[in-house]
Amino acid sequence: MRKVLVSFLLASSLLVGGIGATSAAEQIRKPEESKSFLERYTNAAQDVILQGLKLVGVRYRWGGNDEDSGLDCSGFVRLVFKDSVGTSLPRTAREMSDYGEKIDVNELKPGDLVFFNTMRRAFSHVGIYLGDNHFLHAPRAGAEVRVENMENSYWVKRFDGARRIIDGK
Repeated sequence: MRKVLVSFLLASSLLVGGIGATSAAEQIRKPEESKSFLERYTNAAQDVILQGLKLVGVRYRWGGNDEDSGLDCSGFVRLVFKDSVGTSLPRTAREMSDYGEKIDVNELKPGDLVFFNTMRRAFSHVGIYLGDNHFLHAPRAGAEVRVENMENSYWVKRFDGARRIIDGK
């Protein structure tokens, strides 16, 4: 069931979110330095999302940093970015909120970080935007890494902002 869900979410994210502007064959044939900014961004975002979707179903653990023992929200985001694009992010959601380029909710692209106030303090929760108003995150104790709809009233009330990390931004 988990693999079916991951495959479905991946396909949806890639099609709806605008990832996949060029075919895999075109990307392989074209040297990295000759690719456009959009193609490089798309590849990095795709890598982030693929790595994140591999972790769907991993249990939440406060302070968790690895897949085997569990992940908290920032541990999840750090692991995804480290394993997919080699970027080392700060440890906490609050620290991550100062990293990269601040963007408006209307500018969100797959692979961007989204922040929420879930503990009565700003930037206390972080996830990875997938596209089509959905994000991937490690929600809370007793739950697992999963996809959520940002249009859900819980998330709308708690949205704090977004950051773009990919390509050093």
